[in-house]
Amino acid sequence: MLPKSVMKINKQGVQYTSSVDKAQYLITELNRAALRDVARFVKYQIRQEYNKLPGMRRANSRFKGAYQHWLRNREGDLQIGIKANTWYGVQQELGTKNQPKRDLLRNAVYNNIGKIREIESQYLKHVEDELRAVMLINEQEEIE
Repeated sequence: MLPKSVMKINKQGVQYTSSVDKAQYLITELNRAALRDVARFVKYQIRQEYNKLPGMRRANSRFKGAYQHWLRNREGDLQIGIKANTWYGVQQELGTKNQPKRDLLRNAVYNNIGKIREIESQYLKHVEDELRAVMLINEQEEIE
């Protein structure tokens, strides 16, 4: 989410305005970068828990696609969930008559709350240091 333009073009020429709230932009983008890293960490923990289960094969590419994250712009939050139409992911998370309840996603989040807070604090402590903050914000990573 880029800030509004600081330049206006009219008949008199180019006019610059300083209406960009740089601090708000940096806080928002640092928060988004932290949430992206939290999502990567949680999905990694889910994969590790899956590999520990007895009788389960190593997490393969099908499994990696089952858990996804959505970083919402307007709300400014992170959602991690099971992709639609992945019956094995839903059965393993919620449990059915054919599958026991394994709570991979829930346990990955609840068991790592301290680490999630640590990841967030690593980003948000750089609000004062503008140059370091700009280096941490990688908008190209969002496009992938």
